[in-house]
Amino acid sequence: MAAESQGAASEDFAERQARNRRLSTLIVFLFICLFLLIGSAVDYLYFDAFTPSALKLPVATLTAFTMATLISLMSYYQGSALVLGSVGAEALDLKLPEHRELRNIVTEMALASGSPMPKIYVVFDPAPNAFATGRDEFHSAICVTTGLLALCSREETQGVIAHEVAHIRNNDILLMTLVSVLLGGIALLSDWASRSFYSSRTRDRAVGKSALLVVPAFLLILLSPLISRLLAMAVSRQREYLADATGVEFTRNPLGLAKALEKLRDAAMPFQGASRGTAHLFFVNPLRRRVDDREGHLADLLSTHPPIARRIMLLYQMTGAGR
Repeated sequence: MAAESQGAASEDFAERQARNRRLSTLIVFLFICLFLLIGSAVDYLYFDAFTPSALKLPVATLTAFTMATLISLMSYYQGSALVLGSVGAEALDLKLPEHRELRNIVTEMALASGSPMPKIYVVFDPAPNAFATGRDEFHSAICVTTGLLALCSREETQGVIAHEVAHIRNNDILLMTLVSVLLGGIALLSDWASRSFYSSRTRDRAVGKSALLVVPAFLLILLSPLISRLLAMAVSRQREYLADATGVEFTRNPLGLAKALEKLRDAAMPFQGASRGTAHLFFVNPLRRRVDDREGHLADLLSTHPPIARRIMLLYQMTGAGR
């Protein structure tokens, strides 16, 4: 009976991983399409490409495609290193007792989940938070702030680590890491394109072109960072619920995770090292925006994380003591 249960669980994880791999491919494809659309808009507005009178080589489109391909490859192979570097993550110092305890907790959760041991990093920041990154369970890392280690008990820290190990086990980390780096690429390309639009030369070239094409092209350039962030938020929010539930499977203790969420909610401390491009990676939103505490379709669009209060309520329901 136990063997059957274990087999079913393995099949469930395998199904989630396969689904997330497919979604990762789709998201990368959508981001590449967005890069190409921005490049095409730049070619049309700035270089007179795609016009009947001047069939020029679409330099910006080709550049955008090359850029998207390189960023996608870099995201896959070096994305976790870039993310860890951006937040100032450091390796554990095993001379410190709290770091040794963290290593023990991660080891326990790796064993409970049947996953290889991830690398462990800390960020010296008082804001309590954590995240996982990497491209698969064999190339993964968990990063925890010193604020979380100071605030949470061992039981609560175990709940947080189980949640992050669940992201690794479900293969969420590849998708989230890819999105983080691609968001940065879209922002850079859009910023360059929008700045160029304000040059007199570009405005002169836009004169005489169809407003039906000029206006959408400019809006695409202007709004592409928002569109890309909405894509990131769409793939992040529901994954937090799943990681909570999967983490509880590893610890058999929903109360530990619920108490950790309560403490992080009450701390309400933003993490200075985070950005809008990496916010979706974290255990709770490090930017601490009010929209994260709301529910509904608008909140689903604008927030990377589900409301903490709802996550806590669902965890207490697992204990049979609903709130």
